Amino acid sequence: MATTAISAPAYGGEYSGEQSGLWSWLSTVDHKRIGILYLYTALFFFMFGGVEAVIIRAQLGAPNQHLVSAEFYNQLFTMHGTTMIFLAIMPLSSAFFNFLIPLQIGARDVAFPRLNAFSYWVYLFAGIFITIPIFFAVAPNGGWFGYAPLTTKPYSPGLNIDFWVIGLQILGVSSLAAAFNFLTTIINLRAPGMTLMRMPMFTWMAFIVQVLLVLAFPVITIALVFLLFDRSFGTNFYNTVSAGADPLLWQHLFWIFGHPEVYILVLPAFGLVSEVLPTYSKKPLFGYPVMVYSGILIAVLGFGVWAHHMFAVGMGPIADTFFGLTTMLIAIPTGVKIFNWIATMAQGAIRYTTAMLFGISLVALFTIGGISGIMHSSPPADLQQTDTYFIVAHFHYVLFGGSIMGIFAGIYHYFPKIMGRLMDEKLGKIHFWLTFIAMNLTFFPMHFSGMLGMPRRIYTYDAGQGWDLYNAMSTAGAMIFPIAMAIFLYNFFVSRKRGEIAGSNPWGAGTLEWTIPSPPPEYNFAKIPTVTSRYPIWEGKEVDHADARINAQEGKTPADLGIVMPYNTIKPLLVALGLVIMFCGLITTRALIGVGAALMIFSLYSWLLSPLEPEHH
Repeated sequence: MATTAISAPAYGGEYSGEQSGLWSWLSTVDHKRIGILYLYTALFFFMFGGVEAVIIRAQLGAPNQHLVSAEFYNQLFTMHGTTMIFLAIMPLSSAFFNFLIPLQIGARDVAFPRLNAFSYWVYLFAGIFITIPIFFAVAPNGGWFGYAPLTTKPYSPGLNIDFWVIGLQILGVSSLAAAFNFLTTIINLRAPGMTLMRMPMFTWMAFIVQVLLVLAFPVITIALVFLLFDRSFGTNFYNTVSAGADPLLWQHLFWIFGHPEVYILVLPAFGLVSEVLPTYSKKPLFGYPVMVYSGILIAVLGFGVWAHHMFAVGMGPIADTFFGLTTMLIAIPTGVKIFNWIATMAQGAIRYTTAMLFGISLVALFTIGGISGIMHSSPPADLQQTDTYFIVAHFHYVLFGGSIMGIFAGIYHYFPKIMGRLMDEKLGKIHFWLTFIAMNLTFFPMHFSGMLGMPRRIYTYDAGQGWDLYNAMSTAGAMIFPIAMAIFLYNFFVSRKRGEIAGSNPWGAGTLEWTIPSPPPEYNFAKIPTVTSRYPIWEGKEVDHADARINAQEGKTPADLGIVMPYNTIKPLLVALGLVIMFCGLITTRALIGVGAALMIFSLYSWLLSPLEPEHH
């Protein structure tokens, strides 16, 4: 049945029956509101990590500076990496997972709404737990990678590493809870006709990321448990070689998690850009099946390349050869994505919106990071580059040039759907160009300082080694970032209230989420759509919810439409709070373990005894 798709009302606004006030946010189980909570919280941590980076660059801007002590510098770079990876980029991706996945697959909510709320509150409390120590100069100080035996008790006797170990354990609970939830949602709640090969590319990349999380996070959990036992109970997994410990065990366990983690960070951005580029090129994504298969292949190969982080430890020629070859191989599916994005834009009717500029910049900047990554697949070359600023340049081109640029593209693209209003394009483009200039001015010179031998993780250096100019350039670039971010934040918060009303589909996109009001009603779809196409709007296919306009205009609530939505509840927040208090007891007073366990068990018991809603219509 091929007819013109039904257009939704221009602006859904605050739909009738929506709760407001602090309590409604503390108790919400609506996937869209939880996505917004993730967005705000992760942006805060992104700014916090950015402040840490600015201090780091100020310290390194010239030789022999002492703006901060060596110990505090160790805390700064450890917390910068930990904050950006675990508290900013991953949760920014989770904001889009929460908001978009049900809308893109035609569902009314995620499979487990209360578990979804629980995962957010665990993330928030864990982020607070791991961040507060820096204000008391006891923040983690062993690097975001926490190499043992440096992080064992004899070499790191304070509480610094304990905050890191326990904080990451708590964050792992959040990530795994969310991953199982989204996997179940994508597998079970797709609308009729929404086959796997009709899913939007963002949902596909999100699906792959959840699989990576489920497989990778148990490995880092085991590594952290071993380290916690070594530090707290005198076991010997990493510490004394003569007593049977293995000094490389931590590195193997960490990087078996750590390299899939790179794709956990970057694949969501790939998915967002795969939505942005077709929209502003007015062309379907080129080679959709190959883009899906390349994402799957990246996930599979991602578990076979971890030891390229360890070429300097003396694994021997066989291991070096194997991991060098697999590192070269993984460049192939990544390169396929680059070429498909370029082919999508080729001969398209391109509109250079802010979202499109960020999307194009991802293609360019990630390519630079990818090429320097292929250089590290050669063990002799890697030996020269490892632990130098060349590596710092490489992974910032991957994670900032890839993940962050893609996330900003997603924010500008989906802001109208989330808030119902448009961000200012002029301010957006100023934000883009300042960010693009700052990013390249900060990180590109690091290739040269690294090749000239500047080691990572030093807090100062002597003049006359050839690094002075490059460090000054990097520091100058870093000082532009706060200006760019201030413009973004002003644009974001002003547009949220006073931006131009967006309409349901201001960009002329083709996927399912653009067929409903902006912002979406609580129930998303008045009637679950029937999907017959990847781009139902562009291809004029009926999506089977003709009542959307009327219902939104009349302000009908889910009850008016006979739709049963999950009840709001504070219990997931209380369970998360109890869990974190219990973990706090491991490094403070043991009484907190009992208090936290009691709160968690009581709240969980109450949660499990809550009556379930009737099935959705």
